[in-house]
Amino acid sequence: MKKRVFPMPSADRLKATLIRDVAGERFRALVDTFVGAYGDGDLQLFSAPGRAEIGGNHTDHQHGRVLAASVNLDIACVARRSEEPRIRIASPGFPEVDITLDTLEPVPAEAGDSAALARGMAAGFVARGLPVAGFDAVTVSNVFPGSGLSSSAALETLIGVILRKFGGGAISAEDIAILAQRAENRFFGKPCGLMDQMACAVGGLIAIDFKDPAAPVVERVAFDFAASGHALCVTGPIGSHADLTPAYAAIPREMRQVAEAFGKNFLREVSPEEFYAALPSLYGKLPDRALLRAMHFFAEDARVPEEVQALRFGDFAAFLRLVNESGRSSFQYLQNVYYGDEMGLCIALFESERVLNGAGAIRIQGGGFAGTIQAFVPLPLVPDYAGAMDRIFGAGACHALTIRPVGAAAIEVDP
Repeated sequence: MKKRVFPMPSADRLKATLIRDVAGERFRALVDTFVGAYGDGDLQLFSAPGRAEIGGNHTDHQHGRVLAASVNLDIACVARRSEEPRIRIASPGFPEVDITLDTLEPVPAEAGDSAALARGMAAGFVARGLPVAGFDAVTVSNVFPGSGLSSSAALETLIGVILRKFGGGAISAEDIAILAQRAENRFFGKPCGLMDQMACAVGGLIAIDFKDPAAPVVERVAFDFAASGHALCVTGPIGSHADLTPAYAAIPREMRQVAEAFGKNFLREVSPEEFYAALPSLYGKLPDRALLRAMHFFAEDARVPEEVQALRFGDFAAFLRLVNESGRSSFQYLQNVYYGDEMGLCIALFESERVLNGAGAIRIQGGGFAGTIQAFVPLPLVPDYAGAMDRIFGAGACHALTIRPVGAAAIEVDP
């Protein structure tokens, strides 16, 4: 059996956040799990982070602007190149993904399953003319499904960097994100935007403009949240994501109804001035909720560059005000805070307001309906805030996160 040696990774390649992870027992245990499942060999370590949406709630699918960040929760992976045209991925608590690469079209029976994401990513590489190699992988994740931190985008981008590493093709993090969205839309069957994948793939705090989704403009935002005196707390998962796909799908569908009234495909192609000038004629012709969701889009899309400017100028008070405005807009106009009797997010928002009592800021995290809320909490209030959330939603429901500077990556080790 080949001896397995995992020295400390290069600080230049990996950054301190991942060095601590690799040096600990998490990856070592994952290596043992891999050998038990697939045998020994030339093993490679990978990591793909979850993401937090900081600004731009449901703007990406309308080619709008977002502010997002990768966080210090990730899918860790040990993988080995395979000589077979086959992808196998074992993950604790989930059925093994086992697909051949002979078929690279959507398989209806795989819709909603991780196998669809693996097949879709491989298909995307082939469509780009990139070489694809099969692989075996074992993963473990602390990006909890349903948490609003985008475990699916983390998995998609993880598969993308594995395919890049083992196939040897040249593809950027941004293009991996584009292929990941394609896989989720066409193969998995969820009509998501591109923000989640871009944040997981690129890493750090980034502003993204999706005006041209084939070539999104990605800018890094230099801001030290650790020096702000606030923690980024997320609470979730709250409620169940079961049967919520129709609710998610209704948001882009209704926004596009409004865009189509102007002969456009997406709301970003319509100016706010055009929309408000036409509002009297649109009222009664289009569903009221579609109009309200369009109102949210125009306000939220304009809010993102204001948030970026506030951070770049170090005006954290202005940033918090804008975060609160985003939260209210999602609740009142986007209306993605509850669905039928699923109102846990409403309770979480009310309790957050009560505990924070005017301090910090709160908003919806991600898709909404169920999932996660986000709060910027003054450091002295973190114990009280986390305790209040945990008492209602269960021990460990509230997580104080940090922003990770590295996106999905192969973890290179020193020779």
